Amino acid sequence: MATARSITLTGRHLALAIGLLIVTVLVLSTMFSYLTVRHAAEMRLPFLEQMLRNISLEEAAKTRDLVRENLVNMATRLGHMQAQLMELDSLGERLAGMAGVKIKDLKPAPAAKSAQGGPLVAPDNLDAQALQRALDDLSRQVEAKSEALASLENRIFDERIRKSSLPTSNPVPDGVRASGFGWRTDPFTGQMALHEGIDFTAEPGTPIFAAAPGIVLNVERHPEYGNVVDIDHGDDLVTRYAHASLVLVKPGEFVRRGQQIAAVGSTGRSTGPHLHFEVRLKGVPQNPARFLASGETDKRVAKR
Repeated sequence: MATARSITLTGRHLALAIGLLIVTVLVLSTMFSYLTVRHAAEMRLPFLEQMLRNISLEEAAKTRDLVRENLVNMATRLGHMQAQLMELDSLGERLAGMAGVKIKDLKPAPAAKSAQGGPLVAPDNLDAQALQRALDDLSRQVEAKSEALASLENRIFDERIRKSSLPTSNPVPDGVRASGFGWRTDPFTGQMALHEGIDFTAEPGTPIFAAAPGIVLNVERHPEYGNVVDIDHGDDLVTRYAHASLVLVKPGEFVRRGQQIAAVGSTGRSTGPHLHFEVRLKGVPQNPARFLASGETDKRVAKR
């Protein structure tokens, strides 16, 4: 040119140029990708189709192998769960025997029969639907077993509570059983009379212990029983301790099994120092020896 010109480039011009360059590159890349894919699709290149087919087959094989492995694992776990269910059955039978009940009395209408069988299913024949049906059936069985075991647990718990309130402990371990329950010759009249308890001969002052936990119902001086203590154990079951020389509890007091409540004496209608021990159910005298024998049996079982 005849004359010189000066061009001033500012930051705005530079940013605009960079932006145009980026847009141009993106447009060219998109067009190139579109034309390439379209050209490949129209040309139907054999090597490209084979490559895509091989990739699809490999992915499908991997998927089948993964599904098969998962199915085998599920089947293995199902077998383990069935074995554990059989162990639960065996445990329930043993616990029911210990509780003195029949396990069938605790089952709430089982969904399926306990007898099982059938051909062995190889892993190749496994499918998700069959496993799901087996799992659903096993789930129902487990639920039924859980209900039965829960009921059995409640029965055992109730039985344990009941036994814990029975007068099965010897009230005078240091005494000697002298006279039993039932008809005997009265030591004062010489005539036949009903003895409503059992007697334990012991030295005066020998501790008398509560045969079971309960609430002290009555403490009094009786013309025939002498110093007497009545303990309520619930369910209309009461124990009586008579002829004591000393009483250590008061009415309304809670006593534990084995807690000293009195001392042996010869108060009331008595020929010598001893404890007259009674067990009454709804006011009717029971043979205390039956309760004490049950306690001895429990001790022997516990030692084993």
